[in-house]
Amino acid sequence: MSDLLLIALYALLGAVAAGLLGALALRMVRRRSVAVSLAVVATVAVAAMLAGTLTVARAMFLSSHDLAVVTTVVAMAAVVSLCAALLLGRHVVLRCRELVSAAREFGERGTFTPPAAPAPAELVALSRELALTGERLAASRERERALETSRRELVAWISHDLRTPLAGLRAMSEALEDGVVADPARYHRQMRTEVERLNSMVTDLFELSRIHAGALSLSPTRTSLHDLVGDALAGADALARRHGVRLAGDGVEPLPVEVDGKEMTRVLSNLLVNAIRHTPAEGTVAIAAERRADAVVLSVTDACGGIPEEDLPRVFDTGWRGSRARTPPSGAGLGLAIVRGIVEAHSGHADVRNVPGGCRFELTLPAPA
Repeated sequence: MSDLLLIALYALLGAVAAGLLGALALRMVRRRSVAVSLAVVATVAVAAMLAGTLTVARAMFLSSHDLAVVTTVVAMAAVVSLCAALLLGRHVVLRCRELVSAAREFGERGTFTPPAAPAPAELVALSRELALTGERLAASRERERALETSRRELVAWISHDLRTPLAGLRAMSEALEDGVVADPARYHRQMRTEVERLNSMVTDLFELSRIHAGALSLSPTRTSLHDLVGDALAGADALARRHGVRLAGDGVEPLPVEVDGKEMTRVLSNLLVNAIRHTPAEGTVAIAAERRADAVVLSVTDACGGIPEEDLPRVFDTGWRGSRARTPPSGAGLGLAIVRGIVEAHSGHADVRNVPGGCRFELTLPAPA
């Protein structure tokens, strides 16, 4: 065996012995500060070099003077390495403490402010992720506040809308019971109207609760938009005649879509009823459809005069009614929220924008393959 291989073998044996001791030391301090671990690593590196050097020196029968020189050089290197490790460990520890303090404030105030001092790349990446998490939490809290506001408004509006027909039903039933009604048939018709109004509100609430709970079960089938629009127009024709509004939509092309026919008919019915109620007599409510890239866009345009720009983002919110001019004579402002929920359940989205003389509701649905 050549001298070089023999020297390498002796050096390896000495370094391995020092490395094993270093591994044991790292295991013992694994729960301590990272500065301690860095100091152990630096000490192990120098000790491994020293052990290998001493082993080779003894095997080669170096003189005492030469051995002392080698040992002194290695000792100086050990001191420098240990100081460098301690300085690096102190820097990392300080940056970690700053990050811990920022995280503690994040937990208390809900906002994360990254430490300004330079830090290792891993700690910078962690700060960045905490900052992004803070932004997401802030957006989530904002949505929660908006949802809570919407819920309070909905409860207030529902309470008011339920109280009105119930008070009317109570007054009419007491009048019938006391026998002071000259035309009982008219009271019976009015009571039936109020009951239907209450039933419609309860149905809308039930539908909306299913949507919010994710319990809306869809049975998509390949359907022609021409047939869906035709059914919706037929259902809204009587209301349109009563309001003196003309419906336009006979020219809708038979574009295919994969939707739940029952739920999508409800969507179109809600949009048409909403449009008819806000369109003045002799006005027109138009429904149209077109193909755009990989989507089908269904639109309902009315002649309501437009919606205030500041109200447009809230049109599909639960309980939204907008100005007094757009407040329907019945219902609780749930129709458009149901529209959005059903369309989004079909992997589509609903939008609204103002057009000359009115507004246009657009439903974008994915086109079937």
